[in-house]
Amino acid sequence: MRNGDLAAQMAAGGIVHKINFGLNLPQIKEIAEAALAGTLPDNPHLPTSEERRELAHHLWENRTTRESRLIAPMLMNAEEISAEVAAEMLADCATTEEADILCHRLLRLHTDAMPIAASTYAAATSDMQRYASLRLMMNLLSAGKGDMPKIRQAAEKELGHLSIVTRRLARQIIEEADFLTEP
Repeated sequence: MRNGDLAAQMAAGGIVHKINFGLNLPQIKEIAEAALAGTLPDNPHLPTSEERRELAHHLWENRTTRESRLIAPMLMNAEEISAEVAAEMLADCATTEEADILCHRLLRLHTDAMPIAASTYAAATSDMQRYASLRLMMNLLSAGKGDMPKIRQAAEKELGHLSIVTRRLARQIIEEADFLTEP
């Protein structure tokens, strides 16, 4: 499934990984679904829960391959990871793409998603950590599950950082909060 043209376009656009197969998200999702169903062409093995968790962990730990970090959250179950592990994963995102997938596919479903987002934001030491926290907050806000005043406050604070990485997301959060509170 390698797409060399897409990988080259990503590299030209500044998305650099040691290994990048250039797969799009539907392809990555297809691979994850086949792995979970035991229908991979070269490995028709239905994984046990433990095998699935171990594979997801190893893929997440592989920081050199773009697709490994994106497929890992698709193999995990939110109820199987602790809040501490979820917060570590959120703080460990290296790209906005990783943060987007992690938050949408996994962390927004975690029972402690809002406290995870808020504590990770409060402890953030980089633009990427703040982005990842805000992305999770945005997912929660859109689903009506987050603490709207706390999320809006974080977004307003973020605008003060003048970060090119987080500015657009912070504005989107404020616009969504305004829309949701309109009479």
